[in-house]
Amino acid sequence: MSTATKPKLNPRNFPRPPLCEKTPRHLQVKWNGQLIADTKDAYWVLETHHPPTYYLPPSSLQVKLDTTSNSSFCEWKGRAQYYSIANPAKPEEVVKNRIWSYETPTAGFKGLKGYLSFYAGPWDCYVDGERVEPQPGDFYGGWMTSDIERSTVKGGPGTWGW
Repeated sequence: MSTATKPKLNPRNFPRPPLCEKTPRHLQVKWNGQLIADTKDAYWVLETHHPPTYYLPPSSLQVKLDTTSNSSFCEWKGRAQYYSIANPAKPEEVVKNRIWSYETPTAGFKGLKGYLSFYAGPWDCYVDGERVEPQPGDFYGGWMTSDIERSTVKGGPGTWGW
């Protein structure tokens, strides 16, 4: 099915609390054209007013990550651990806190244990070959694809209270 004929996913209708489930979608992360992660064995989390947030298995990584001291807390998933990564083309360029995981997730999200989520940038992220855009606002980690109904997505100016 072409992207033009795919039905739109409407984040307004995604559940709260969020749903965590396996997705058959092909996910890739590339940096300067170099593949750094590739999988068809991922989870997505669907939450009201958010595009999907994808979690890739550690086995999908082609590069090494280092933990940072940063953490955050999600009311649904628990405490997140963050990572740093060196640019494969320029190893002196290190990006911190744009990748995270839940090492001890809450019961409803236990499948995410150790799986990694990437903000969409500075690298390029792909879903089924389509390059994604980041969820507006740079606070949330959702991936925007052409099948997402954009008018219902939280994160940009004026959408905080949804």
